Amino acid sequence: MKTQEYIQLEENYGAHNYHPLDVVITRGEGVWVYDVEGNRYLDCLSAYSALNQGHVHPRILQALIDQAQKVTLTSRAFRNDQLPLLYQELAALTGYEMALPMNSGAEAVETALKLARKWAYRVKGVPRHQAEIITFENNFHGRTISIISFSSEPLYKDDFGPFTPGFVSLPYGNLNAVKQAITPNTAAICVEPIQGEAGVIVPPEGFLRGVRHLADERNVLLIADEIQTGLGRTGKLFACDHEGVRPDMMVIGKALSGGFYPVSAVLADKKIMGLFQPGEHGSTFGGNPLGAAVARAALRVLRDEDLIANSARMGEYFLEQLAEIPSPHVKEVRGKGLLIGVELKPEAGDARRFCEALKDRGILAKETHQHVIRFAPPLIIDQETIDWALPKIREVLLTL
Repeated sequence: MKTQEYIQLEENYGAHNYHPLDVVITRGEGVWVYDVEGNRYLDCLSAYSALNQGHVHPRILQALIDQAQKVTLTSRAFRNDQLPLLYQELAALTGYEMALPMNSGAEAVETALKLARKWAYRVKGVPRHQAEIITFENNFHGRTISIISFSSEPLYKDDFGPFTPGFVSLPYGNLNAVKQAITPNTAAICVEPIQGEAGVIVPPEGFLRGVRHLADERNVLLIADEIQTGLGRTGKLFACDHEGVRPDMMVIGKALSGGFYPVSAVLADKKIMGLFQPGEHGSTFGGNPLGAAVARAALRVLRDEDLIANSARMGEYFLEQLAEIPSPHVKEVRGKGLLIGVELKPEAGDARRFCEALKDRGILAKETHQHVIRFAPPLIIDQETIDWALPKIREVLLTL
Protein backbone atom coordinates (compact mmCIF):
# COMPACT_ATOMS: atom_id res chain seq x y z
CA MET A 1 0.00 0.00 0.00
CA LYS A 2 1.07 3.58 -0.67
CA THR A 3 1.21 6.48 1.76
CA GLN A 4 -2.07 8.04 0.70
CA GLU A 5 -3.90 4.74 1.01
CA TYR A 6 -2.83 4.37 4.64
CA ILE A 7 -3.73 7.98 5.34
CA GLN A 8 -7.18 7.53 3.82
CA LEU A 9 -7.85 4.44 5.92
CA GLU A 10 -6.83 6.27 9.08
CA GLU A 11 -8.96 9.27 8.23
CA ASN A 12 -11.99 7.10 7.44
CA TYR A 13 -11.89 4.74 10.42
CA GLY A 14 -9.91 6.51 13.15
CA ALA A 15 -11.00 9.24 15.55
CA HIS A 16 -9.61 12.61 14.50
CA ASN A 17 -8.04 13.46 17.84
CA TYR A 18 -4.58 13.99 16.30
CA HIS A 19 -3.32 15.93 13.31
CA PRO A 20 -0.17 14.03 12.36
CA LEU A 21 2.28 14.92 9.65
CA ASP A 22 1.54 12.93 6.50
CA VAL A 23 4.35 10.42 6.81
CA VAL A 24 3.55 6.73 7.33
CA ILE A 25 6.36 5.11 9.31
CA THR A 26 6.95 1.41 8.92
CA ARG A 27 10.36 0.87 10.55
CA GLY A 28 12.71 2.52 13.01
CA GLU A 29 16.35 2.02 13.97
CA GLY A 30 18.34 4.23 16.31
CA VAL A 31 17.65 7.87 15.44
CA TRP A 32 16.19 7.00 12.04
CA VAL A 33 12.73 5.98 10.83
CA TYR A 34 11.63 4.79 7.38
CA ASP A 35 8.30 5.28 5.66
CA VAL A 36 6.30 2.89 3.49
CA GLU A 37 7.83 4.46 0.37
CA GLY A 38 11.36 3.69 1.60
CA ASN A 39 12.30 7.26 2.56
CA ARG A 40 14.53 7.81 5.60
CA TYR A 41 13.95 10.49 8.25
CA LEU A 42 15.79 11.72 11.32
CA ASP A 43 13.38 11.48 14.26
CA CYS A 44 13.58 14.78 16.14
CA LEU A 45 10.54 14.12 18.33
CA SER A 46 11.40 10.75 19.93
CA ALA A 47 7.69 10.06 20.52
CA TYR A 48 7.57 13.06 22.87
CA SER A 49 10.76 11.80 24.62
CA ALA A 50 9.63 8.19 25.05
CA LEU A 51 12.44 7.06 22.74
CA ASN A 52 15.43 8.48 24.60
CA GLN A 53 17.27 5.20 23.93
CA GLY A 54 16.42 5.29 20.22
CA HIS A 55 14.14 3.15 18.11
CA VAL A 56 14.14 -0.60 18.71
CA HIS A 57 17.20 -0.64 20.92
CA PRO A 58 18.56 -4.21 20.64
CA ARG A 59 19.11 -4.71 24.38
CA ILE A 60 15.61 -3.57 25.29
CA LEU A 61 14.18 -5.61 22.42
CA GLN A 62 15.93 -8.71 23.72
CA ALA A 63 14.58 -8.13 27.21
CA LEU A 64 11.09 -7.84 25.74
CA ILE A 65 11.46 -11.06 23.78
CA ASP A 66 12.97 -12.99 26.67
CA GLN A 67 10.26 -11.95 29.11
CA ALA A 68 7.43 -12.41 26.60
CA GLN A 69 8.45 -16.03 26.28
CA LYS A 70 8.09 -16.53 30.05
CA VAL A 71 5.12 -14.61 31.45
CA THR A 72 3.64 -11.26 30.42
CA LEU A 73 0.91 -10.51 32.95
CA THR A 74 0.04 -11.76 36.43
CA SER A 75 -1.99 -8.79 37.72
CA ARG A 76 -1.04 -7.48 41.14
CA ALA A 77 -3.16 -10.22 42.71
CA PHE A 78 0.05 -12.26 42.57
CA ARG A 79 3.72 -11.37 42.73
CA ASN A 80 6.18 -11.70 39.87
CA ASP A 81 9.96 -11.91 39.71
CA GLN A 82 10.57 -8.71 37.69
CA LEU A 83 8.75 -6.02 39.63
CA PRO A 84 10.80 -6.32 42.85
CA LEU A 85 13.99 -5.96 40.82
CA LEU A 86 12.62 -2.88 39.06
CA TYR A 87 11.75 -1.37 42.45
CA GLN A 88 15.27 -2.02 43.70
CA GLU A 89 16.91 -0.58 40.60
CA LEU A 90 14.71 2.54 40.61
CA ALA A 91 15.64 3.14 44.25
CA ALA A 92 19.34 2.74 43.51
CA LEU A 93 19.15 5.07 40.50
CA THR A 94 16.92 7.81 41.90
CA GLY A 95 17.38 7.68 45.66
CA TYR A 96 13.65 7.36 46.36
CA GLU A 97 12.73 4.58 48.78
CA MET A 98 9.56 3.35 47.09
CA ALA A 99 7.79 3.32 43.73
CA LEU A 100 4.26 2.69 42.49
CA PRO A 101 4.08 1.50 38.86
CA MET A 102 1.34 2.45 36.42
CA ASN A 103 1.05 2.41 32.64
CA SER A 104 0.55 5.86 31.11
CA GLY A 105 1.93 9.15 32.33
CA ALA A 106 -1.55 10.48 33.01
CA GLU A 107 -2.26 7.49 35.27
CA ALA A 108 0.90 8.22 37.23
CA VAL A 109 -0.05 11.89 37.62
CA GLU A 110 -3.49 10.86 38.88
CA THR A 111 -1.78 8.52 41.33
CA ALA A 112 0.41 11.33 42.66
CA LEU A 113 -2.61 13.61 43.07
CA LYS A 114 -4.49 10.95 45.04
CA LEU A 115 -1.49 10.30 47.26
CA ALA A 116 -1.05 14.04 47.91
CA ARG A 117 -4.67 14.32 48.99
CA LYS A 118 -4.39 11.37 51.33
CA TRP A 119 -1.22 12.83 52.84
CA ALA A 120 -3.04 16.12 53.38
CA TYR A 121 -5.83 14.44 55.34
CA ARG A 122 -3.86 11.83 57.26
CA VAL A 123 -0.62 13.72 57.94
CA LYS A 124 -1.11 17.46 57.54
CA GLY A 125 -4.59 17.53 59.02
CA VAL A 126 -6.43 19.29 56.20
CA PRO A 127 -10.22 18.96 56.65
CA ARG A 128 -11.49 16.00 54.65
CA HIS A 129 -12.19 16.74 50.97
CA GLN A 130 -10.89 20.32 51.31
CA ALA A 131 -7.36 19.74 50.01
CA GLU A 132 -6.05 22.03 47.28
CA ILE A 133 -3.24 21.37 44.82
CA ILE A 134 -1.38 24.23 43.16
CA THR A 135 -0.69 23.84 39.43
CA PHE A 136 0.55 26.17 36.71
CA GLU A 137 -0.88 27.76 33.60
CA ASN A 138 0.03 26.15 30.25
CA ASN A 139 0.80 22.87 31.99
CA PHE A 140 0.41 19.52 30.32
CA HIS A 141 0.03 16.60 32.69
CA GLY A 142 -2.32 14.44 30.61
CA ARG A 143 -5.89 14.38 29.37
CA THR A 144 -8.05 12.74 32.03
CA ILE A 145 -11.03 14.66 33.42
CA SER A 146 -9.18 15.57 36.62
CA ILE A 147 -6.06 16.68 34.79
CA ILE A 148 -7.81 18.83 32.20
CA SER A 149 -9.63 20.45 35.11
CA PHE A 150 -6.45 22.38 35.87
CA SER A 151 -5.38 22.94 32.26
CA SER A 152 -5.43 26.47 30.88
CA GLU A 153 -5.70 25.30 27.26
CA PRO A 154 -9.30 25.80 26.02
CA LEU A 155 -8.93 23.07 23.39
CA TYR A 156 -8.26 20.50 26.11
CA LYS A 157 -11.24 21.35 28.26
CA ASP A 158 -13.99 23.52 26.73
CA ASP A 159 -16.33 20.67 25.78
CA PHE A 160 -15.43 18.28 28.61
CA GLY A 161 -16.80 19.81 31.83
CA PRO A 162 -17.92 19.77 34.57
CA PHE A 163 -14.48 19.79 36.08
CA THR A 164 -12.88 18.32 39.17
CA PRO A 165 -12.50 20.85 42.00
CA GLY A 166 -9.53 21.28 44.30
CA PHE A 167 -6.95 22.85 41.98
CA VAL A 168 -5.43 26.34 41.88
CA SER A 169 -3.69 27.47 38.68
CA LEU A 170 -0.90 30.07 38.80
CA PRO A 171 1.41 31.79 36.29
CA TYR A 172 4.37 29.51 35.56
CA GLY A 173 7.65 30.77 36.96
CA ASN A 174 6.05 33.30 39.34
CA LEU A 175 7.38 32.46 42.78
CA ASN A 176 5.53 35.29 44.49
CA ALA A 177 2.22 33.95 43.16
CA VAL A 178 3.02 30.57 44.70
CA LYS A 179 3.81 32.17 48.04
CA GLN A 180 0.53 34.05 48.07
CA ALA A 181 -1.56 31.06 46.94
CA ILE A 182 -0.50 28.62 49.66
CA THR A 183 -3.16 28.20 52.35
CA PRO A 184 -3.55 25.80 55.30
CA ASN A 185 -5.50 23.54 52.90
CA THR A 186 -2.72 23.34 50.30
CA ALA A 187 -1.62 19.74 49.95
CA ALA A 188 0.89 19.97 47.12
CA ILE A 189 2.46 21.96 44.33
CA CYS A 190 2.54 20.05 41.04
CA VAL A 191 5.04 21.40 38.51
CA GLU A 192 6.87 20.53 35.32
CA PRO A 193 10.50 21.65 35.71
CA ILE A 194 10.36 22.56 32.02
CA GLN A 195 7.02 22.87 30.25
CA GLY A 196 7.49 20.74 27.15
CA GLU A 197 4.07 20.88 25.50
CA ALA A 198 3.74 24.59 26.25
CA GLY A 199 6.68 25.23 23.93
CA VAL A 200 9.78 24.19 25.90
CA ILE A 201 9.30 26.90 28.50
CA VAL A 202 12.23 27.06 30.93
CA PRO A 203 11.36 28.80 34.22
CA PRO A 204 13.52 31.60 35.64
CA GLU A 205 16.70 30.47 37.38
CA GLY A 206 15.94 29.71 41.01
CA PHE A 207 12.20 29.15 40.54
CA LEU A 208 12.30 25.46 41.40
CA ARG A 209 14.60 26.09 44.38
CA GLY A 210 12.21 28.76 45.57
CA VAL A 211 9.21 26.45 45.24
CA ARG A 212 11.10 23.76 47.17
CA HIS A 213 11.85 26.27 49.94
CA LEU A 214 8.21 27.40 50.14
CA ALA A 215 6.99 23.80 50.23
CA ASP A 216 9.32 23.02 53.12
CA GLU A 217 8.43 26.22 54.95
CA ARG A 218 4.66 25.79 54.61
CA ASN A 219 4.43 21.99 54.99
CA VAL A 220 3.37 21.32 51.40
CA LEU A 221 4.42 18.45 49.13
CA LEU A 222 6.33 19.16 45.93
CA ILE A 223 5.37 16.94 42.99
CA ALA A 224 7.57 17.10 39.88
CA ASP A 225 6.14 15.81 36.62
CA GLU A 226 9.28 14.54 34.88
CA ILE A 227 7.45 12.30 32.41
CA GLN A 228 8.90 14.18 29.45
CA THR A 229 11.91 15.89 31.03
CA GLY A 230 13.22 12.99 33.12
CA LEU A 231 15.60 10.11 32.45
CA GLY A 232 18.28 12.14 30.70
CA ARG A 233 16.30 14.30 28.31
CA THR A 234 17.66 17.62 29.65
CA GLY A 235 21.24 16.47 30.25
CA LYS A 236 20.64 15.43 33.86
CA LEU A 237 18.89 12.36 35.23
CA PHE A 238 16.01 14.69 36.13
CA ALA A 239 15.46 18.29 35.08
CA CYS A 240 15.07 19.17 38.78
CA ASP A 241 18.73 18.23 39.21
CA HIS A 242 19.75 21.41 37.37
CA GLU A 243 18.74 23.34 40.50
CA GLY A 244 19.59 20.63 43.03
CA VAL A 245 15.93 20.14 43.91
CA ARG A 246 14.57 16.85 45.28
CA PRO A 247 10.76 16.72 45.01
CA ASP A 248 8.68 14.79 47.54
CA MET A 249 7.14 12.88 44.64
CA MET A 250 8.61 12.31 41.20
CA VAL A 251 6.38 11.21 38.30
CA ILE A 252 8.16 9.39 35.47
CA GLY A 253 7.12 7.56 32.31
CA LYS A 254 7.79 7.69 28.56
CA ALA A 255 11.53 6.78 28.34
CA LEU A 256 11.14 4.47 31.35
CA SER A 257 10.42 1.74 28.80
CA GLY A 258 12.48 3.03 25.89
CA GLY A 259 9.38 3.25 23.74
CA PHE A 260 8.58 -0.46 23.84
CA TYR A 261 5.71 -0.59 26.29
CA PRO A 262 3.62 1.80 28.42
CA VAL A 263 5.34 2.00 31.81
CA SER A 264 5.13 4.87 34.30
CA ALA A 265 5.75 5.26 38.01
CA VAL A 266 5.45 7.55 40.99
CA LEU A 267 8.55 7.73 43.20
CA ALA A 268 8.50 8.80 46.84
CA ASP A 269 9.92 7.92 50.24
CA LYS A 270 8.18 5.55 52.66
CA LYS A 271 6.69 8.31 54.81
CA ILE A 272 4.57 9.33 51.82
CA MET A 273 4.21 6.24 49.63
CA GLY A 274 3.58 4.10 52.71
CA LEU A 275 0.22 5.83 53.15
CA PHE A 276 -1.36 3.72 50.41
CA GLN A 277 -3.13 0.65 51.77
CA PRO A 278 -4.23 -2.48 49.86
CA GLY A 279 -7.28 -1.81 47.74
CA GLU A 280 -6.98 1.98 47.66
CA HIS A 281 -5.30 2.20 44.27
CA GLY A 282 -4.27 -0.18 41.53
CA SER A 283 -4.03 -1.18 37.89
CA THR A 284 -4.46 -4.54 36.17
CA PHE A 285 -1.43 -3.97 33.95
CA GLY A 286 0.57 -1.70 36.25
CA GLY A 287 3.72 -3.48 37.42
CA ASN A 288 3.30 -6.40 35.05
CA PRO A 289 6.41 -8.55 34.50
CA LEU A 290 6.78 -7.69 30.81
CA GLY A 291 6.72 -3.96 31.49
CA ALA A 292 9.03 -4.33 34.47
CA ALA A 293 11.59 -6.33 32.46
CA VAL A 294 11.50 -3.78 29.66
CA ALA A 295 11.89 -0.87 32.09
CA ARG A 296 14.86 -2.55 33.77
CA ALA A 297 16.59 -2.91 30.41
CA ALA A 298 15.74 0.68 29.43
CA LEU A 299 17.33 2.01 32.62
CA ARG A 300 20.44 -0.11 32.09
CA VAL A 301 20.85 1.32 28.58
CA LEU A 302 20.63 4.89 29.90
CA ARG A 303 23.34 4.08 32.44
CA ASP A 304 25.65 1.80 30.46
CA GLU A 305 25.69 3.91 27.30
CA ASP A 306 26.18 7.18 29.20
CA LEU A 307 23.19 8.70 27.45
CA ILE A 308 22.62 11.41 30.05
CA ALA A 309 26.07 12.87 29.52
CA ASN A 310 25.65 12.57 25.75
CA SER A 311 22.37 14.48 26.02
CA ALA A 312 24.18 17.30 27.81
CA ARG A 313 27.01 17.44 25.24
CA MET A 314 24.93 17.08 22.10
CA GLY A 315 22.19 19.31 23.46
CA GLU A 316 24.59 22.15 24.14
CA TYR A 317 26.04 21.81 20.63
CA PHE A 318 22.66 21.54 18.90
CA LEU A 319 21.21 24.50 20.78
CA GLU A 320 24.24 26.68 20.06
CA GLN A 321 24.14 25.85 16.36
CA LEU A 322 20.41 26.53 16.11
CA ALA A 323 20.80 29.84 17.94
CA GLU A 324 23.37 30.98 15.37
CA ILE A 325 20.99 30.64 12.41
CA PRO A 326 20.22 34.26 11.38
CA SER A 327 16.60 33.57 10.48
CA PRO A 328 14.16 36.49 10.30
CA HIS A 329 11.46 34.07 11.48
CA VAL A 330 13.07 33.05 14.80
CA LYS A 331 12.18 34.85 18.01
CA GLU A 332 14.10 32.63 20.47
CA VAL A 333 15.93 29.32 20.78
CA ARG A 334 15.76 27.76 24.26
CA GLY A 335 15.98 24.49 26.13
CA LYS A 336 18.18 22.18 28.15
CA GLY A 337 19.95 19.08 26.93
CA LEU A 338 18.16 17.59 23.94
CA LEU A 339 14.84 19.30 24.69
CA ILE A 340 15.00 22.36 22.47
CA GLY A 341 12.32 24.77 21.30
CA VAL A 342 12.65 27.18 18.40
CA GLU A 343 10.01 29.87 18.88
CA LEU A 344 8.94 31.66 15.73
CA LYS A 345 7.74 35.23 15.48
CA PRO A 346 3.96 35.53 15.10
CA GLU A 347 4.33 36.97 11.60
CA ALA A 348 6.18 33.80 10.53
CA GLY A 349 2.89 31.94 10.60
CA ASP A 350 2.11 28.55 12.04
CA ALA A 351 5.09 26.35 12.92
CA ARG A 352 3.43 23.42 11.17
CA ARG A 353 4.44 24.68 7.73
CA PHE A 354 8.05 24.66 8.91
CA CYS A 355 7.67 21.09 10.20
CA GLU A 356 6.17 20.02 6.88
CA ALA A 357 9.13 21.58 5.06
CA LEU A 358 11.54 19.78 7.40
CA LYS A 359 9.73 16.50 6.70
CA ASP A 360 10.27 17.03 2.97
CA ARG A 361 14.00 17.30 3.74
CA GLY A 362 14.15 14.15 5.87
CA ILE A 363 13.68 15.55 9.38
CA LEU A 364 10.65 14.81 11.55
CA ALA A 365 9.86 17.49 14.12
CA LYS A 366 6.54 18.63 15.54
CA GLU A 367 5.05 22.01 16.22
CA THR A 368 3.83 22.77 19.71
CA HIS A 369 1.60 25.67 20.75
CA GLN A 370 1.42 26.89 17.15
CA HIS A 371 4.61 28.97 17.05
CA VAL A 372 7.28 26.58 18.43
CA ILE A 373 9.24 23.86 16.66
CA ARG A 374 10.45 21.25 19.14
CA PHE A 375 13.70 19.38 18.51
CA ALA A 376 14.10 16.36 20.78
CA PRO A 377 16.02 13.55 19.05
CA PRO A 378 16.94 10.30 20.81
CA LEU A 379 19.76 10.72 23.31
CA ILE A 380 21.96 8.39 21.28
CA ILE A 381 22.41 11.03 18.56
CA ASP A 382 25.98 12.01 17.64
CA GLN A 383 27.49 15.22 16.30
CA GLU A 384 27.85 13.83 12.79
CA THR A 385 24.09 13.30 12.60
CA ILE A 386 23.35 16.76 14.02
CA ASP A 387 25.73 18.22 11.42
CA TRP A 388 23.79 16.32 8.74
CA ALA A 389 20.55 17.93 9.91
CA LEU A 390 21.72 21.49 10.52
CA PRO A 391 22.02 22.62 6.85
CA LYS A 392 18.50 21.37 6.19
CA ILE A 393 17.14 23.17 9.25
CA ARG A 394 19.00 26.34 8.23
CA GLU A 395 17.53 26.14 4.74
CA VAL A 396 14.00 25.89 6.09
CA LEU A 397 14.41 28.68 8.65
CA LEU A 398 16.13 31.01 6.17
CA THR A 399 14.13 30.46 2.99
CA LEU A 400 10.57 29.58 3.93
